Amino acid sequence: MITGELKTKIDRVWDAFWSGGISNPLEVIEQITYLLFIKRLDETETRERKKAERFPNAPVKLRFQPDQEELRWSDFKDRDPETMFKVVTDQVFPFLRALGGDGSTYSHHMKDARFTIPNPALLARVVDMLDQIPMEDRDTKGDLYEYMLSKIATAGHNGQFRTSRHIIQLMVGMTAPTPTDEICDPACGTAGFLVEAGEYIRRRHPEALLDAAQRKHFHESMFHGFDFDGTMLRIGSMNMLLHGVESPDIRYRDSLAENVSGESEKYSLILANPPFAGSLDYESTSKDLQRIVKTKKTELLFLALFLRLLKPGGRAAVIVPDGVLFGSSKSHKELRRMLVEDQKLDGVVKLPSGSFRPYSGVSTAILLFTKTNSGGTDNVWFYEVTADGWSLDDKRTPLLAPDKLGPVPDTALTEEDHAKNNMPDALARWFRRDGDELQRARTEQSFCVPKADIVEQDYDLSLNRYKEVVHEEIEHRSPLDILADLQRLESEIQHGMANLKAMLG
Repeated sequence: MITGELKTKIDRVWDAFWSGGISNPLEVIEQITYLLFIKRLDETETRERKKAERFPNAPVKLRFQPDQEELRWSDFKDRDPETMFKVVTDQVFPFLRALGGDGSTYSHHMKDARFTIPNPALLARVVDMLDQIPMEDRDTKGDLYEYMLSKIATAGHNGQFRTSRHIIQLMVGMTAPTPTDEICDPACGTAGFLVEAGEYIRRRHPEALLDAAQRKHFHESMFHGFDFDGTMLRIGSMNMLLHGVESPDIRYRDSLAENVSGESEKYSLILANPPFAGSLDYESTSKDLQRIVKTKKTELLFLALFLRLLKPGGRAAVIVPDGVLFGSSKSHKELRRMLVEDQKLDGVVKLPSGSFRPYSGVSTAILLFTKTNSGGTDNVWFYEVTADGWSLDDKRTPLLAPDKLGPVPDTALTEEDHAKNNMPDALARWFRRDGDELQRARTEQSFCVPKADIVEQDYDLSLNRYKEVVHEEIEHRSPLDILADLQRLESEIQHGMANLKAMLG
């Protein structure tokens, strides 16, 4: 958790960007990302030079030449604003762009870096703020960047690049990443899923980072993210770096347009909330995916992509629009049939329709499945999330204290709290889906549906197709009792009328 004081500083810098003429939140984040990268280069250089002094024969990687000392953060940060601005504009950013060919993940995404901070005063404020942050603390660095990214989500249409953290945490918790997984998000955006998967492994498998081979896997070959937006690649890469992943595979790829034969059956876990932009032209769609499903619908093409990328035994938790669950086209039905018959469909979690407000009111669900290529679906577990801890209007304000939010809250929830946050209950029941959940009635918030029932419904996966409504018990009376009551009522009316006539006399 970052402190309130640090949040206030970030808010002030953010406001300074806006008053300085940079109103696009993605551009703000991008400029801060460049500066964080420059700061990290300086810290790495210092570490490498100390290593060279202590171990003269050890291999070191120095990036700054003797005549480039003034390009280092530790040097220019103490200059007057005008000098700092000139150094950063004329020397530091050309130096950044030249780093693009050195082969490192992060340098590659800096090759087209543009400096757009408009004046020396703003640059000095931003550098001063970043210099005061304890960047050696991974948690602080990560939380700082997450806080800045959350400001994208509150700033309008750019929020589509972010899935709410508590939804990501639920999906990661359900799939329970392990130290041997190869994890992929084919539409990674700011890399929120990959970051949370990394944090999950640090929490649940701390021993993994003590083993040399597993540590190398964690830093170099566990995390894979694709995007076709250069800004997102830079931001996502920096998000991973600040969360302590040294060299993730974050790279440019138009996931639906390029053939994926080289990536086929490569990953053991896919976590994703891909953009569902409608339709693509057949000409621009991967032939690999068209062989799986003939469609122009992006939501179906992404599902086909996930099936192609997963290893046998691999699992996925992905967000889909509700239409995927019940769409009546041939392609919709065929993809659902494949999930149920050819693979193992594990669960469907219906999310509240306000989960992605304010930038989208589309109803969505989480699909959880395992690739088997040989079936295996026995029962499908359904859960209806009616409350995720936040209001479902455009403001999305928290309904509970911070220690009671998310799928793994710090404080146990009461029944009253559960009505405002279903996430912990959903996570707990997911792991009992092969146990007592099988006995739950279809009137409950979660229940299991046998494969035969789903086949009978033409592979419809909408929760409402199987949920049963509780009907209140109605007291049924015999016709003779009802007739007697009517006769008694008629007699009382006649008696009342007679008394009224007598009074009026």
